[in-house]
Amino acid sequence: MDAPLAVGESNGAPAGTTELDVSPLPDRPGVRASGEITAVTLSSWEDALAELARRHTDVSYVELSDVAYIDVSGATALAVTAMRLPAGRVVVESPPPSLPRVLEMFWPNLNRIEVTPR
Repeated sequence: MDAPLAVGESNGAPAGTTELDVSPLPDRPGVRASGEITAVTLSSWEDALAELARRHTDVSYVELSDVAYIDVSGATALAVTAMRLPAGRVVVESPPPSLPRVLEMFWPNLNRIEVTPR
């Protein structure tokens, strides 16, 4: 993943559009996302997670402090990615409040994801 991925309109976008930017973390293996993870931005989110999985060794980080919202499809993509890893775990940092609840509701025993709250 060499450059940030962007979906949707830039600043000044019409109401109702969403944007997602995903870029590699500069200091450790993983990605940083900002914006919203919804059905509109899901393909970019899945692409970023696929790249994360390709580069995964033991621990990968997903930094979400600038993500305003992640829907169930985005949480599903994250959970499926973690379950498909051959070993190790994904540390999700500062996710929106809905993500830990969705993960606990649908994947209560998924030990491959560690969530550090906001």
